[in-house]
Amino acid sequence: MEIKIQSIHFDATEKLQAFIEKKVAKLEKSFEEIKKVEVQCKVVKPATAQNKEVSLTVSVPGSTLFVEKVSDTFEESTDLCVDSMKVQLQKYKEKLRNR
Repeated sequence: MEIKIQSIHFDATEKLQAFIEKKVAKLEKSFEEIKKVEVQCKVVKPATAQNKEVSLTVSVPGSTLFVEKVSDTFEESTDLCVDSMKVQLQKYKEKLRNR
């Protein structure tokens, strides 16, 4: 699984990148055939609360799944994205099984 992290309108720290990679790596437990994961971290409106946006694009065989969350911190947004993506991957896995 390839993980690509982009930070838009700011520079991501090593700590943040390590946190994101660790969280995203857990998605492989839900679905083994993940090819690529793209994570985009964006500061929406500087100097306001709830301005850290994280979007997660996961490439799986035959489909691309997408999730986007906004919260106070990038860590919180990443957690929400990963949890939401786990649900999507479970549904996708079920769909594949039922074919």
